Amino acid sequence: MSTEITPEALKARIAAGEDLVLLDVRRPDEHAEKNIPGSLLITLDELEDRLDELEPFRNKELIVYCRSGNRSAQACMFLDMSGFTNTVNLKGGMLAW
Repeated sequence: MSTEITPEALKARIAAGEDLVLLDVRRPDEHAEKNIPGSLLITLDELEDRLDELEPFRNKELIVYCRSGNRSAQACMFLDMSGFTNTVNLKGGMLAW
């Protein structure tokens, strides 16, 4: 079951130097415009076909974000159903970031 993280909490964890796995499920043009450095880009539409790329993170915390939090919530639900054990949705997405 996925949880949520606020932008403030995520920024604090990044500033503290935590080794985080960040997944951006927006379109490439959205990612190019603004993103959280170091994040992986796999669009929501491609997620099922590219799931093997996320396999190393199956049992690690995976923080997922999009523009507003809707696509990332869908991605978290899909990942949870696919056996991922610790998905986290960025509350409010990049709009809140």
